[in-house]
Amino acid sequence: MTEKGIVEDVDQKQRRKSGLNLRQLPWLSLLIILAMLFVAIFAPLLTPYSPIDQSLPDKLIPPFWEEGGTTEHPLGTDVFGRDILSRLFYGARVSLIVVAFALLTGGGIGLILGILSGYLGGRVDNVLMRIVDAALAFPTILFALLLAVTMGQGLRTLIIAIGLILWARFARVIRGEVLALKTRDFIALARVHGCSHLRIMAVHILPNVMNTFMVLLTLHVGVVILAEASLSFLGAGIPPPTPSWGLMVAEGRGKIASAWWISLIPGIAITLVVLAFNLFGDWLRDRLDPKLRQL
Repeated sequence: MTEKGIVEDVDQKQRRKSGLNLRQLPWLSLLIILAMLFVAIFAPLLTPYSPIDQSLPDKLIPPFWEEGGTTEHPLGTDVFGRDILSRLFYGARVSLIVVAFALLTGGGIGLILGILSGYLGGRVDNVLMRIVDAALAFPTILFALLLAVTMGQGLRTLIIAIGLILWARFARVIRGEVLALKTRDFIALARVHGCSHLRIMAVHILPNVMNTFMVLLTLHVGVVILAEASLSFLGAGIPPPTPSWGLMVAEGRGKIASAWWISLIPGIAITLVVLAFNLFGDWLRDRLDPKLRQL
């Protein structure tokens, strides 16, 4: 092989190692995630029916493939005659809002406190980690139920409850990353050059923990969706008649034998979306962590 051919072969191998191979993307997970985002954003344009308006003459219509079903309500209707497909699309919007705000709130607090705890150490680390231990030991569902009793049901209560529990998970993982980073040579050089603690944390440590933070965000999307569905199912989440996947499952539990589609269809949606985000989070972790990356 000529010298030019050897150089080209080496360049191709390096591009394969450093570049993104489209065949390695988790396409099925991405399609499910994109479908959820699409229906959540454009729900008013995609649904011909209101998700809350009742039509008792049309109640308990089965899906179109069942006997008695109709294409006007392709996924059937519930006990109040509301279109399941419309409520499913609007429920995706509610889940997306809860995921976005709960993760931004809980993840942001956990990121800041994790960096402070890991970098400062000492008493600050001890106090913050004991608070983290207490937060992790407290059941999320019980905490949300207490908030629902004191603050009332609603989207705000749900976001606060989930965010105040999630921050502890983020803080513990980020702290571990910072403990390893602060012993590195570039941190020592920054101290020698007279950089303040705030500058070191903001300029040198924060960018190096962002990969881990992004992976944690994707892995906890499924956790938030399940928490929202569970709390809505128990009556401590989104109040009716606002559509929510968990609330839809709860509304159909008394009719599971005769009208299975009311609970089963939103249950399948929850399963698919949670599984898709978990698989995408695993792929992203393997991609961003050089120790786990498959070359």
